[in-house]
Amino acid sequence: MRLILLGPPGAGKGTQAQRLVQKHGIVQLSTGDMLRTAVNAGSTVGLRAKDIMARGELVPDDVVVAIVSDRIDQPDAKNGFILDGFPRTVPQAVALDRMLTDKGLKLDAVIELKVDAGALHQRIATRAAQATARGEALRPDDNAEVLRTRLEAYREQTAPLVDYYRWQSTLKSVDGMAAIPEVASAIDRLLVTGAPKAGGSRKAGENADRKPANTKAVRGRKAPVGKGPGAKKAKSAAKKTAKKTPKKAPKPARKAKQRGAKARARRG
Repeated sequence: MRLILLGPPGAGKGTQAQRLVQKHGIVQLSTGDMLRTAVNAGSTVGLRAKDIMARGELVPDDVVVAIVSDRIDQPDAKNGFILDGFPRTVPQAVALDRMLTDKGLKLDAVIELKVDAGALHQRIATRAAQATARGEALRPDDNAEVLRTRLEAYREQTAPLVDYYRWQSTLKSVDGMAAIPEVASAIDRLLVTGAPKAGGSRKAGENADRKPANTKAVRGRKAPVGKGPGAKKAKSAAKKTAKKTPKKAPKPARKAKQRGAKARARRG
């Protein structure tokens, strides 16, 4: 199973990704982790990324895609993966599609966690307050100003991916503002939509893939004559009926004329 989770910061992507990893035995691929791993491993693409980051520049899409490609080829990703933090832009999504096609792979679904920006700010504030009450350190994104900046970046760069994947009929959306168990159940339902039911029978559409009988009309065209079930019996019955039926039945006017001719002959 190969998935992408879409949604703004604080939408709960990390929580749902961890659950899906455990449920389906797949791996979560974070671009940040993959970049660090590639750099530490000293791979060709990792060394290239290291030089770019050392100059304080953003790692270009082709390098990120190359790192993702190498990671997908590793044995632990054989059963599937969830991409975290990638793609962030439509060009990255196009590059990802091309790379997967080259490998003979495709995405099974793109899950969008839909959230309300106002409610999201409240959620972050509540999370920060709860962490403070427990004496825990705040996460970097548990800050209203940081969240505002990240949301703006998401709207400008990543939100267009929703339309991109909707156009591909890959997008599936759930209410990310629901409780965590409800979001999880909604995602599970979406991932099995269209799968055949266990022990399912062929009732409603069991003959959908069969050819219609020749004795019936097909899409407004006349069915072939003399073919199909019962055609021989129908043909035999038609011959018997034809033998019993006179070729030319006398009309009433003709009968009256014949009777009049006979009567004149007797009088003469």
